[in-house]
Amino acid sequence: MSAPTAPSVRRLRSTARAILPFPEPESWLDVDTGDADFPEAARTFFPYTAFDGLDPTPRVLHAQAIERLEEGYQARLTDPRIVAHLRARYDVVSLLNRRADPAELQAALAVLRPGGHLLVESRDDPRAELESRGCTVIATARRSAHVPARLTARLPDTPGVLTFTARALDHTLALLLAGTRFAKAYRVIARKEPSAP
Repeated sequence: MSAPTAPSVRRLRSTARAILPFPEPESWLDVDTGDADFPEAARTFFPYTAFDGLDPTPRVLHAQAIERLEEGYQARLTDPRIVAHLRARYDVVSLLNRRADPAELQAALAVLRPGGHLLVESRDDPRAELESRGCTVIATARRSAHVPARLTARLPDTPGVLTFTARALDHTLALLLAGTRFAKAYRVIARKEPSAP
């Protein structure tokens, strides 16, 4: 597994900086973390935060083995067993570059501590759903640098021409889509209020 290239590191750090106005979290769960590129980039700003990751692929276990994550869970966030195991454990949960699925938002709020922050980047506007669940939306921004689903995530973790080509296509697509109507995404930070379920 190679480190993310400079443009993606810059974008990941920009996303992590959105949490800087709040107290440094003790624990952070990154959902669909893959190789844990986002926790690795966020650690620049939050060196004392314990980053955990959750992903349906074994890449999360590899990320834990190379110490990009404290804990790695190979599962989906909507799995009731994972929700029960992680209930109210995290100060921050990040759901990045995905659709704002109501079931996933509910599961994210379940693993978030009261007073914790949910960081969502989505093409859909999740504010109404979050407010209906008792959250306070603290910040909203429109992002133009939406990164599409990574082609490299669909390949085995072996070096070669195919992996190099997929990585190059990932970055080319991200650059081509930046600033277009296809690249628009919402970035929302919501606080889970103590009265929220």
